[in-house]
Amino acid sequence: MADLSPSVVPDLSGFPVTPADIQAAAESIHGAVVETPCSYSRTLSNICGCDLWLKFENLQFTSSFKERGALNRLNALTPEERARGVVAMSAGNHAQGVAYHARRLGIPATIVMPVGTPMVKVENTRHHGAEVVVTGATLEEAAAFARSHGEARGMIFVHPYDDPLVIAGQGTVGLEILKAVPELDTLVVPIGGGGLISGIAIAAKSLKPSLRILGVEAWLYPSMYNAIHGGNLPARGDTLAEGIAVKSPGKITTEIVRGLVDDIALVNETELERAVATLIAIEKTVVEGAGAAGLAAIMSDPARFAGEKVGLVLSGGNIDTRLIASVLTRELAREGRLTQLSLDIPDRPGQLAAVASLLAEAGANIIEVSHQRTFSDLPAKATLLQLVIETRDSAHLDEVMAKLGASGLSARCT
Repeated sequence: MADLSPSVVPDLSGFPVTPADIQAAAESIHGAVVETPCSYSRTLSNICGCDLWLKFENLQFTSSFKERGALNRLNALTPEERARGVVAMSAGNHAQGVAYHARRLGIPATIVMPVGTPMVKVENTRHHGAEVVVTGATLEEAAAFARSHGEARGMIFVHPYDDPLVIAGQGTVGLEILKAVPELDTLVVPIGGGGLISGIAIAAKSLKPSLRILGVEAWLYPSMYNAIHGGNLPARGDTLAEGIAVKSPGKITTEIVRGLVDDIALVNETELERAVATLIAIEKTVVEGAGAAGLAAIMSDPARFAGEKVGLVLSGGNIDTRLIASVLTRELAREGRLTQLSLDIPDRPGQLAAVASLLAEAGANIIEVSHQRTFSDLPAKATLLQLVIETRDSAHLDEVMAKLGASGLSARCT
């Protein structure tokens, strides 16, 4: 990557998006897009060991920053182009941004979404009035269909990230962050196709060249990391951060990232889940996996940010409630607050009551109970008792296990 030490002022002249374009985008979308809060988090700052400000782009009307670029692109259409309509491909957030503002502006819109897009994003896009076509196993396959579908009907293709007008619109996030907190040392931004971080990088570096910009991708989809570092890490599988699950980053965005972004961090699925759960528990805000990627990077490597003033973009909040429930319960299990136990007990009256009594004495709460008599290798006069219990933390769980063991019960966490 380029030499981006504080003493080096980056050259912004060679990019197809300029600081003036971003200022123009801010004027274009003003009043139709929310200038979201950029708030200091005392608790997360204490946890992470740095001064942390959160940019709540999940509080946009469609719960994502994508509205900014979509609207800037739509505002640039001629009357004739508006009459022809637009087509876009998206895993959800760009879709909703295009659909919402297209309806507001009276522009017909068709959105192509890949198979496996969370239903909350599909239904919200339909709710905003767009025609939705769900096809393609990947975003790239959906894009190919969208292009051919649009060309056959004379529609304008609105790219989710590799378009100068879209990039300029996303860059308005950077203007707002530095307006709110000009003293920042570092900005941490999720990367999918690269539109958001490209726009922010141009805006931020023009205002404060010394600012460090760190991109974050999911380990399962390290496409921009590969492009910048010449790597060949595989991009595959289901990630909680489907909003940044892009196999091929944009050509325009790759060049901007190569020139202006200081580094790219990769986060795994456990770190993403932990970040989503932490934001709900501490900030009382719902953020999707992609939107929580920045916090995941900070929490997984706090030494990298120690003592700094850090800005973090919560890029979106569109996540299924079922998935939220799964993430929260899995995090409870990791913290030792929710545990499944297996015990081998004699199959006779009073045994379950005895176990329940011991757990009650230890202060544990029983959530689920099941007996398994048939599908086990225990003797016929024994049964496998499986329990899900709730404890205060991992230390309390250790106390519970010790009490069961002292009573002669063979209990194991499963």
